[in-house]
Amino acid sequence: MALAAPARAQSPEPPRQVEFYFDADAATVRPVLELKDPSPGAIDRLSRLVERKPDATLEAAQLAHYAMKGGQPAVGRDLYSHVLSRIDLTSALWKPVKWNYGWDLYRSGDAMGALQQWTDLANRGGSASWVPPTLALALWKVGRRDEAVRWYAAAVRTEPTQWSGASQFAQQLPQWHDDERATLADVQAAWAANPPRWP
Repeated sequence: MALAAPARAQSPEPPRQVEFYFDADAATVRPVLELKDPSPGAIDRLSRLVERKPDATLEAAQLAHYAMKGGQPAVGRDLYSHVLSRIDLTSALWKPVKWNYGWDLYRSGDAMGALQQWTDLANRGGSASWVPPTLALALWKVGRRDEAVRWYAAAVRTEPTQWSGASQFAQQLPQWHDDERATLADVQAAWAANPPRWP
C-alpha cells in the first residue's frame, strides 16, 4: 500500500471540467505528422535530414511518429523530447506535436504517458471538443474509471445526440482505431448504467 501512493501522486490530473466542450480546436488535432510518402526510403531520407538539421522540428516530429509506429518507441520518445525542447507554447507546432505524441504513446501501450500529453493540452485547451472523449479513453485505460465516466458525461452534456450511444463512434472518431472505439464504448456503457450529474 505504501508503494502505491507515490505512483498515484505522479498520475496526471486533468483540468477542472467546464459544462460544455464545443470548440473544434483545429490547431491541435490537425494531421501534421503524416508523410505523403511513408516508404522506407522516404523515412530514411527524413532521418538523414534530421541528422543534418537539428532545428528541423517538423521533420523530427514526423520521424518520431514513424519511429513509434514502426516499433521503436525509445527512438520516438527521444525525438519527441528533442522537438518539445526546441519549441515553446507559442509555437504553431506545440499543440499538434503534443496531440500526436499522446496518440503514439497510447498506441505503443503507454496510456499513462498519453494521459500526460493530453492533460498538458487540456490544461491549455479551454473547452475543446476532443477533450472529454479523449481523456475518458485514457483515464479508463489507466484504471481511473469513475473519472473516465465523468469526462464521458461532459461529452454527452455537450452533444447528447452524438454521445448518448456508441453507434456513431466510427463517424465521430474516424482517426481512432477499432479497439480505441471499443474501449470508449465500454466507457459509454458505464456512463449509461449510472450517469453522473453536473456539476
